[in-house]
Amino acid sequence: MKVTITKFEECKPYKAPGHDDTVHTMHMQHKSMGCEAPYWVGCSYYLPGATAHLKSSPLDKIYIVLDGELTVEYGNKEFVKLGKGDSIWIGQDETRAVRNESNAVATMLVVMPYPA
Repeated sequence: MKVTITKFEECKPYKAPGHDDTVHTMHMQHKSMGCEAPYWVGCSYYLPGATAHLKSSPLDKIYIVLDGELTVEYGNKEFVKLGKGDSIWIGQDETRAVRNESNAVATMLVVMPYPA
């Protein structure tokens, strides 16, 4: 049976490239934790004013806002505010930035494949 269970207290912090120190990121499911899925799942906490800077990635990504509100900049300077329950898929090589412009902590689930 291929199953990996991770309790919240077992999640592993990691440093996401291009993210301010005010963004706390952790793996919830990842091959480094024994998960064999072809993608990984992370959780990011954005403190007020926190930013993931504008950059592109060769990998697709899905962001799901679990709590709070985040502003996502993508493509040709398009902006969208995402609230609780909202999601966005950003394709490979698309630029993106994420900012918490509110006064409350925002929580985002991240789903991404591994690099080839």
